Amino acid sequence: MGCNSSSPAGVDISPAEASKSNKIDREIERRRQEQDSKVKLLLLGAGESGKSTIFKQMRILYGTNRPDDDLRMYGTVVRANIIVAVRKLISHLRHLGLETELDTEDKASKDSFENADLMDSSGMLPREAYDILVEHLVDMSASAALVALAKNDDPDMPQDSQKDWVGCSQRAGKTVCNDAKLFHRFVTPIRTIWNSDTMKLVWAQRASVNVNDSHKDYLRDLSRISSPDYRPSTQDILLARMRTTQVTMERYQIDGIDFEMYDVGGQRSERRKWIDCFDSVDAVIFVAALSEYDQTLAEAKRTNRMVEALELFRSICNNSAFAETSIMLFLNKKDLFAEKLDTSDIAAQQPFSDYFGPPQDFDHGVQYFIEKFKDCLMDDDFSENFIHVTMATDTNNMEFVLEASKTIIMNENLKNSGFLGTD
Repeated sequence: MGCNSSSPAGVDISPAEASKSNKIDREIERRRQEQDSKVKLLLLGAGESGKSTIFKQMRILYGTNRPDDDLRMYGTVVRANIIVAVRKLISHLRHLGLETELDTEDKASKDSFENADLMDSSGMLPREAYDILVEHLVDMSASAALVALAKNDDPDMPQDSQKDWVGCSQRAGKTVCNDAKLFHRFVTPIRTIWNSDTMKLVWAQRASVNVNDSHKDYLRDLSRISSPDYRPSTQDILLARMRTTQVTMERYQIDGIDFEMYDVGGQRSERRKWIDCFDSVDAVIFVAALSEYDQTLAEAKRTNRMVEALELFRSICNNSAFAETSIMLFLNKKDLFAEKLDTSDIAAQQPFSDYFGPPQDFDHGVQYFIEKFKDCLMDDDFSENFIHVTMATDTNNMEFVLEASKTIIMNENLKNSGFLGTD
């Protein structure tokens, strides 16, 4: 007479039940092994440091092509980013009291119509362009400006093209869509004011109003971006600024290894969501923007952005949740940092008055901030191999940096999981 299988508790179970139980156990073990072999990488840092750009670079390097719906959303965002930048610059021009400089340019252009630098090809003068943009972009909200334009249409103002490929993606949000519509209407005065000598003076002081440095590339390429055939390029997408307000995750399989990367909002109001991402993290990439040493937070005007990044790095590195986690430091926006050093002295910023290096020396400036970040650590063994000076908008640079990071993290912290595969 056969006997039934018994459970650990001594309760007899049938062979079918035992087989089912074993199958469940095997599935649990399979899932455990699958989870153990998965690499979880977390991007952290203050707002606008470049985390989302690195996130987008991962998709370019290891993911799939973006569908047209994504491209239309980014096209809408690019055009809206231009309006946001111009709105800040025009407001700052007024704050600086540079209207008389515009009047001087107008007079010079009237005295010499052959001077192409002073007279826009449309025939619009800088002061006229400024007045239009102040009225519709600065003194009115976007929605009010659109309503006013609809009631009192100017036949000379460019209209939204019915054949425009991008159109207006609702995925971008109502505010972004409204700004994108204004871009179409005011691209001519935007071009005129951007090409003016007065705007060059304002641009040199853009740090005061937190204009995104990279968006100068958009302003230099208005004809392409305003074209009805415009489809955002890879570089356009990398430069596009969309505030991250939720945790975003993408999966990749790289060299046979399942890989998850998490991007989170860096603004103070978003950081409360970070705690949900701390569990079982294999590696953290902390991103700080070198170029922000002379800027303040959008949400706290008295707080220097670099000081905020340093304090945030201190709290992350010394958090018990990351005691066994590899932490990489990406000092980002090296190109903008190099450009800014020509006009903005590090030592002139009160938090960094202890900088005694040459005022326009890139290497001394970078090393100074590396030491500042290393001073945040309780552990003196933090290797400079874990520090990378990056340009997140450069795909070639990021490919090299991510490959180097892969090797370091794999050797130091992820030998069992095989981070991104093996060499």
